[in-house]
Amino acid sequence: MPIYEIKSDRLSKLEETTFGQAGVRERKDLQRLLRSQIGVIAPDVLIIAEEFGDFEDSKRRIDLLGIDKEANLVVIELKRTEDGGHMELQSLRYAAMVSTMTFDRAVDEFRNYLANHNLQMVAEQELLHFLEWEEPNQEGFAQDVRVVLASAEFSKEITSTVLWLNTYGLDIRCVRMKPYDDNGRTLVDIEQVIPLPEAKEYQVGIASKNNQERTARKSSKDFSRHDVSVYGVLKPSLPKRHVMFHAVKTLCEHGADPAKVAELIEWRSNRMFFVVDGKCSSEQFIKAATGQSEMNGK
Repeated sequence: MPIYEIKSDRLSKLEETTFGQAGVRERKDLQRLLRSQIGVIAPDVLIIAEEFGDFEDSKRRIDLLGIDKEANLVVIELKRTEDGGHMELQSLRYAAMVSTMTFDRAVDEFRNYLANHNLQMVAEQELLHFLEWEEPNQEGFAQDVRVVLASAEFSKEITSTVLWLNTYGLDIRCVRMKPYDDNGRTLVDIEQVIPLPEAKEYQVGIASKNNQERTARKSSKDFSRHDVSVYGVLKPSLPKRHVMFHAVKTLCEHGADPAKVAELIEWRSNRMFFVVDGKCSSEQFIKAATGQSEMNGK
């Protein structure tokens, strides 16, 4: 989306530019600025290493390595290019490589990071304070690895791959940093594009139980059950049909437009709702809807 400046007589569109045209370098500018203001693209993250590459038999380096409030490692990859290159594949390699990092190792890397940037802090104390831990918790550290990709733009190959991987439980976020030229000033529009922040309250989290899924695969019918959370209200162990009903019902109760809900579920939008003209009671609606259903042979 373009950005406009409000003037007295018109809206003036700011011209899009590139980081290259603006003279903004990837490592010496973007990385340098973001490491001290990482909340711009990754809120509640503490940077513990920069250009981390202490991998056996590998020369690859992670741009920025952080930790979040849940003690999960956060791999942050930066690109100033217009398509993101192959950053999603790089980040997966990095995530696998750091997944075995221990708390003690993280403290060592954080200590090196603080020393390299002349920051007078005690690494272990700062890390414990950030995590709100009284003492190190080796077992609770780095139970998961998150990924944040930040680029001027993302190709369809990257966005399709990230969306698909996230359906398998990975936490990969794409943050677009779009530069604009304002009469010699470089402005940056920073927006998380995957997942969309404004969609969070409508997202339905479904945690399938592995043993029930395995049983369902062996049967011609799907008997798996799911734990569903909508607007923070958890409904445990629901069959598939009840999952759909509970999600749609709750969204409508919170003011969502039923027509828009139906559009989102495109594979059955024509069969999602029955519509009855006029005002009617519940009993009258059920009678009319049942009549419609029977007319369709169901």
